[in-house]
Amino acid sequence: MMLLTALFLATIAAAEDRNDVEFAKPGGESLTLDLHVPEGKGPFPAIIIVHGGGWENGNKRTYVTPWFDVLTKAGFAWFTINYRLAPQHRFPAQAEDVFAAIRWVKAHAREYRVDVRRIALMGESAGGHLVAYAAVRAEKDTRVAAVVDFYGPHDLEKREKDRGEASKNLRQLLGIADLSEPSLRKLREASPITYVRKGLPPFLFLHGTKDAAVPYDQSPLMCEKLKQSGNRCEVYTVEGAPHGVGPWEKNPAFQGYKTKMVEWLRTTLR
Repeated sequence: MMLLTALFLATIAAAEDRNDVEFAKPGGESLTLDLHVPEGKGPFPAIIIVHGGGWENGNKRTYVTPWFDVLTKAGFAWFTINYRLAPQHRFPAQAEDVFAAIRWVKAHAREYRVDVRRIALMGESAGGHLVAYAAVRAEKDTRVAAVVDFYGPHDLEKREKDRGEASKNLRQLLGIADLSEPSLRKLREASPITYVRKGLPPFLFLHGTKDAAVPYDQSPLMCEKLKQSGNRCEVYTVEGAPHGVGPWEKNPAFQGYKTKMVEWLRTTLR
């Protein structure tokens, strides 16, 4: 009996953590990810994490690290990715890198015990924009089952018109200099809200009401457009919260989002 128990335990796949795994090499630039796979045979639901930083800063270990332990304890596999940054790389290079990561995770699903039917995208700020864009522009090989979008800008034209000028980040990302009609066209073309259609995965938006970088209304507007097209979405409002998961970590009043995020993912990906 003891021998059988030992043999059984030996067959249980151990948890795995790997860093700096290359998933794509566009134009010779190595793009890497870090990953965690839970203990057990799986297959597990998986989250692909996309960091923010105004499309020009950050990497797979900045801004999004508070999510890692939460997802690990909840039993999810997760993959946090790098992508090409502006101004060296103009849009849609960043979205193409998210698509590449989705394809890589699906191609390596057996190796990492991932259920390809239960893959979600999760991003914050610029990463929120990218996961939303990737979801609404997905082809058959890049479709996902859910999207968790933290304070991403979805209607870039409205955001910049409300500002009264083109922000530095978007000037560098899109190669625009003003709000002329050609520039507005580029803003529309880069906006997830432009491509909303029926048949999209469920979305969870999380946004603070005191966000000075991405106005709170960007999330309800995107959710309403999704609902009008027959899709499912929900906005989780964090009252009084500013922009950024980092600042949220400093205030216990903002921490309820973690429970909501896990519960929503478990329900949506079950």
